[in-house]
Amino acid sequence: MNSNTGVRVGIEIHQQLDTSDKLFCGCPTLLRDEEPHFTVVRRLKPTTSELGEVDRAALFESEKGKVFHYQGYKDSTCLVELDEEPPHELNREAVSVALTVALLLNMKPVDEIHVMRKIVIDGSNTTGFQRTAKIALDGWLDDDGQRISIQSLCLEEDAARKISETSDRVVYRLDRLGIPLVEISTGPDIRSGEQARRVALRIGRILKATGRIKRGLGTIRQDLNVSIEGGARVEIKGVQELGLIPTVVDYEVMRQKRLLEIRDELKKRGTLQPRPEISDITEIFASTESKVIKRAIQSGGKVLAVLLSDFGGILKEEIQPGRRFGTELSDHAKVYGGVGGIFHTDELPAFGITDFEVRSVRERLGAADNDCIVMVAGEEQSCKSALVAVVRRAEMALKGVPPEVRAANPDGTTHFMRPMPGSARMYPETDVPSIVVTKATLEKIRSNLPELLEKKIERYTREFSLSQDLASLIVDSPYSATFEDLVINHGLTPSFVAATFEYTFKMLRREGVDVDLLDRNAIREVLIRVHRGEFAKEAVPEIFRWLALNKGKSVSDAVSALSLSAVGIESVRRSVSEIVEKNIEIVKREGERAVSRLMGDLMKLYRGKVDGKVIHDLLLEEVRKALQDR
Repeated sequence: MNSNTGVRVGIEIHQQLDTSDKLFCGCPTLLRDEEPHFTVVRRLKPTTSELGEVDRAALFESEKGKVFHYQGYKDSTCLVELDEEPPHELNREAVSVALTVALLLNMKPVDEIHVMRKIVIDGSNTTGFQRTAKIALDGWLDDDGQRISIQSLCLEEDAARKISETSDRVVYRLDRLGIPLVEISTGPDIRSGEQARRVALRIGRILKATGRIKRGLGTIRQDLNVSIEGGARVEIKGVQELGLIPTVVDYEVMRQKRLLEIRDELKKRGTLQPRPEISDITEIFASTESKVIKRAIQSGGKVLAVLLSDFGGILKEEIQPGRRFGTELSDHAKVYGGVGGIFHTDELPAFGITDFEVRSVRERLGAADNDCIVMVAGEEQSCKSALVAVVRRAEMALKGVPPEVRAANPDGTTHFMRPMPGSARMYPETDVPSIVVTKATLEKIRSNLPELLEKKIERYTREFSLSQDLASLIVDSPYSATFEDLVINHGLTPSFVAATFEYTFKMLRREGVDVDLLDRNAIREVLIRVHRGEFAKEAVPEIFRWLALNKGKSVSDAVSALSLSAVGIESVRRSVSEIVEKNIEIVKREGERAVSRLMGDLMKLYRGKVDGKVIHDLLLEEVRKALQDR
């Protein structure tokens, strides 16, 4: 991205911590797949802050009028999650991990940790707010010689897990609610999408170095704040993949530049503020062939329209790949009105709407050639709410880029979620006592800071003779600690253990084997027994495959089921001698090249029972002996 575009990017990283208990109660931090034991139904309403203000984002959510269903489990969901009991003290384990991360990011921890309430009434929390505590401020990290500021680190409770959603209700599961997570916010110092990716990767590696974070889908989320010169700060939620960050940033820069161009074009035309005059044009479509409109009318709905003076051609202007300004208006119509989308005359006739119907609509609303008409079909009140939102968004186009919260799409484009929240959403939590951060606490943490991944890569290549690539993979792996234990405490070959975790597991995942569910102790036992020579390295994939398909079974069960009992070396030597004698003519004709041909028969006998290298060496020895004797 060209530096003269005035691009400014900040990152917010939310990472779940791997603690035994939740942040404000003793419930486990595990997600569950089985059917819930109970469901509680609630409605949430916005409240005023201590300043007597109502946050606009909270008001926006409340206007949707949705009912929230909360699913829980009798043995792992308590009254704290249901908001029927005050929160317990802050989880000291989570506080310690958060302070560790803060020191690794060169931050200044606060003297005293106070919990705040942040209003959130999209239903993701039963209380109507999220509890959050500021842990540290004013840190930094280095990116290719540039210092990137880390503005704050907070310790928060994660939200409930959304299971399903309809137009009038949302179903959440309470297993995720309350899992501790850290929120790390950088300053707006980043100047490109690629730099944003590098910074996110760097922070992610610092988090992994603690060994105390959860892994897997949904355990980490990157939010981006993007602006350009003359634009506005836009928050983009839910960027799940690091590789998508540069695309999201570039597409947002493109969108803001196009919106500024649209603003300038409207000013050039002398466009005035649109008027929210909604017209009922249902009868024009009484005999329409448009399936969407016909279905709406047959269901008792209406077709409503609004005139956007001097907006002709504007709605078809592309602002992101595959998304036009009309798509922006449609997003607002969907969010505020709950409709499926909009029609507008910049794209008509189309979708079953005829040229005659378009001319009739333009005539009814008195549209000039340079005007645009937006139409919505559906339940009358929903259509009115949708068109009011369309007009409001069109008004914003006269100013340029509206500050707002958007969600990332899988292709890197974004769509409107809600207005930007204000300062009225935060107020003190009075039910949780504060925690004094003493010098002794900080010194204890500082003296035990974990090794950063970059240093660990250097050590692995130096001490364990791993390649740079394999060392980089294993330090970034959830099995890093297991790797060190097996190599240092049990004497296993480093390259074999690392290759098992990174290459063998990757191969099994491609086959659909869920190796992530394998018991860590069982993994250790398999590799240690291979090291002892109880069965061959070639048997490892088969054993893990069998254990994944036979949950609850032991390694010994797998060895027995797969007939992998150890074979004596003398027994193998006899088999090798018999194979050579049986194929002596091939040996005479091909010499040592015969080893490759004969290996196949021996591996059929001993695959998984004897190491392939042992068999190869014995076979080569026997072939050379046979050649000398003859």
